[in-house]
Amino acid sequence: MLLENKNAVIYGGGGAVGGAVARAFVREGARVFLAGRTLATIDAVAEEISASGGVAETAQVDALDEQAVEKHADAVAEKAGGIDVSFNAISIRPVQLIPLVEMSREDFMSPIVTGALTHFLTAGAAARHMVRQGSGVILTLPTSAARLSGRDRPFHLSGGFGVACAAIEALTKQLAAELGPRGVRVVCLRPDAIPETWPDEFRDHVFDAGDGAGRTGAEVRAYMEGGTLLGRPPTLAEVANVAAFMASDRASAMTATVANISSGSVVD
Repeated sequence: MLLENKNAVIYGGGGAVGGAVARAFVREGARVFLAGRTLATIDAVAEEISASGGVAETAQVDALDEQAVEKHADAVAEKAGGIDVSFNAISIRPVQLIPLVEMSREDFMSPIVTGALTHFLTAGAAARHMVRQGSGVILTLPTSAARLSGRDRPFHLSGGFGVACAAIEALTKQLAAELGPRGVRVVCLRPDAIPETWPDEFRDHVFDAGDGAGRTGAEVRAYMEGGTLLGRPPTLAEVANVAAFMASDRASAMTATVANISSGSVVD
């Protein structure tokens, strides 16, 4: 198994991506510690993992609260004997489809503060334990919005979200440079939109693409699928499998890099 005897902390472990990665980590032998603001959602994932024979523990943690993050990391390290993997899957809920010149300061800054700050806090808390043991892997999670642009794209009006994702990628590389000599790897996972995570009502909702044309969620999905080299979006399982590999010793020479899981919507 790729992650046998590894201790992994997953922030946002009750969400679609966090939960999928938690299940993949457990299948590969890891013990997972799920952190999130809503206990009910992370407890549900933990119960499913326990029912399948895995080991998962939960804690209510606001990943934007520095003291709460530090306290939780300290508790995990003390109980488990260390932290081997840290993965941040905290949801970033941006305001989009409004031109930047018409957007308020608050709406622009919200995803940037949430995305960049939560990754900074969780990565730092885990890294301080990892450097003591001389090993560890930190996984970050932006999206392809870090690279997408142009008026031919229905979601070019991404507000501060694209900026937030670019900031997370830059933070990943800076952390990797500083922590590499201490034995800690930092890798960025960059998926495109994952339809499995979209709410059911998204299909029929009509979005203004900024060019005067309204598109339903189904039309947006079809457009996005046509914009990938594989002709389809990535799945939760694919993202989770890449996360497990990147967190494992099989990827021990990989750091300061972006794992492109966009199905080819972005070509590096």
